Amino acid sequence: MTDYFNSNYPSIDALRIKAKQRMPKFAFEYLDGGCFSEINLQRNTQDIRDIQLQPYYLRDYQGTSLKTELFGETYDAPFGMAPIGLQGLMWPKSCEILAQAAVDHKLPFMLSTVGTASIETIAEITEGKFWFQLYHPVEDKLRDQLLERAWNAGCRTLVILADTPTFAYRPKEIKNGLSIPPKMTINNILQMCTHPTWSLSQLAAGTPEFKTMKSYIPKGLNIKHLGMFMNKTFSGRLTEDKIKALRDAWKGNLVIKGIVNPEEANLAVELGLDGLIVSNHGGRQLDSGQSTINALGGLQAYKGKIKIMMDSGLRSGPDIANALATGADFTFVGRAPMYGVGALGKKGGNHTFTMLKRQLQQVMEQVGCEQVSDFPKHLIKP
Repeated sequence: MTDYFNSNYPSIDALRIKAKQRMPKFAFEYLDGGCFSEINLQRNTQDIRDIQLQPYYLRDYQGTSLKTELFGETYDAPFGMAPIGLQGLMWPKSCEILAQAAVDHKLPFMLSTVGTASIETIAEITEGKFWFQLYHPVEDKLRDQLLERAWNAGCRTLVILADTPTFAYRPKEIKNGLSIPPKMTINNILQMCTHPTWSLSQLAAGTPEFKTMKSYIPKGLNIKHLGMFMNKTFSGRLTEDKIKALRDAWKGNLVIKGIVNPEEANLAVELGLDGLIVSNHGGRQLDSGQSTINALGGLQAYKGKIKIMMDSGLRSGPDIANALATGADFTFVGRAPMYGVGALGKKGGNHTFTMLKRQLQQVMEQVGCEQVSDFPKHLIKP
């Protein structure tokens, strides 16, 4: 299964088309969409693909290796699974499917606080080798309980989220009445009826829930009150004091996700964080923001002081190569493997990771890049 590859879907674009056919519209648009007019969603990938690489054909070339060391672990490729909320709504059991695929390919899997599998379930699948992305709770007690659960489950890399200080304005989700469970509008019911594979799989898997948060949510809440509870439970905006408290409490690797400017990258270094992820939440929060690849290029003064990673907009092996050439130490993909699961079900994660590895290796062989860390030597600077 590790090397599973379906030649009918040799690109993320092909997986996306198939996933759109197999998923109800409300579920696909939650996965596929961005905020407002989706300008930054498109800009992310467009700007990545403006990057150009310099090949060297006549140099002595000893072969290529995708292996990448990060926080004491050696991964089989320089990318991992980004955190995604409500994965099980988009495709049943997709959180568990992708965690297993990450294990099979020896890649890091990052679980969201609002994922549809629990900390303990993901710990069992990954044998404790997972990352946990924390939405910062309002109450310190809940924060400490979540940190304790993650640590006891084996997690040693905590990712704190900076790029969701407020709930986004996403017109497609508003129109679709998206919630957990999905609002039973006539349109949504018709969509489920016309997508029997998704519906039957969802029936077998059970209603998607915030599994990590389940024990803290009062029983019997209707959709409206569940939304109100989640709004009151989490405080999206990070502060220096909150980060200091997390740094004191967490003895493992501490990473901040959503850094896009030098001032806050410098603060992350000063506060003793181990890594940062350049991210704009996949273009789902701020339409007028810059692309992640452009933000990444402006943070290279901190290279070596802190691990610099990137997500948002990466849809292929060449995209990953361009991010690495621009200065990322590591990358994360989110929509791409979710399209894979939507298209191919249980085999989708393994197919997507196999494909991305093959694509990235071809780029390395083509330009004569032997090690992932050598990619910046191939960047053609404007």
